[in-house]
Amino acid sequence: MTIPAWKLEKLRLVERYREANKTAEKGQIVFAGSSLMEMFPVEAWASEMGEDAPKVYNRGVGGYRTEDMLAVLDACVTDLMPRRLFINIGTNDLSDASVTIDALMERYDRILTIIEEKVPGVEIILMAYYPINYEAAAESMKACLRIRTNARIREANKAAEALAARHHQRYMDFNAPLMDGQGRLMAEYTIEGMHIKPEGYRAIWPEVAKAILAE
Repeated sequence: MTIPAWKLEKLRLVERYREANKTAEKGQIVFAGSSLMEMFPVEAWASEMGEDAPKVYNRGVGGYRTEDMLAVLDACVTDLMPRRLFINIGTNDLSDASVTIDALMERYDRILTIIEEKVPGVEIILMAYYPINYEAAAESMKACLRIRTNARIREANKAAEALAARHHQRYMDFNAPLMDGQGRLMAEYTIEGMHIKPEGYRAIWPEVAKAILAE
């Protein structure tokens, strides 16, 4: 079976992470997830926080679902033995109408359980799923966003918050600066209705930075 070009590219990215982890500093801060995490320039911005700030590693992999992350948890999380993990995985699951919120959370639960077993004492922050903007979406994106609606995202966020509580971990919603008066992703912050421009990430960065630095 031929592997799609984008999947090959992501497999190469995971291997680069795996190699980089060999010399990375353990016990630091890790961000993991899919494209919305991969595109978040947390490493560059964290490096501007001063010499005393913790090291931050971004291990996001665009296009990945929860089942994909389960297969690469070593490269994306556990090899680094983080003391704090920011995770946002499952938005691509939400784009598939055949995937229920319960099925998504079942896999998310397995992800958290494995991480907790392999990294004892890790603090995990489940980041709220970001909103979308169907009205500002590119035509090529609208079919996807008819499934991955803001109503479905809100339902998934409630489930993620409950999942965090069951694991005695934290759920954090950084989305307020990104949202317009109708609860959509602001049109000026989105590339094509779903992905976020650097200006959008910059809007939420102050609160994310506080969570990175929190004792």
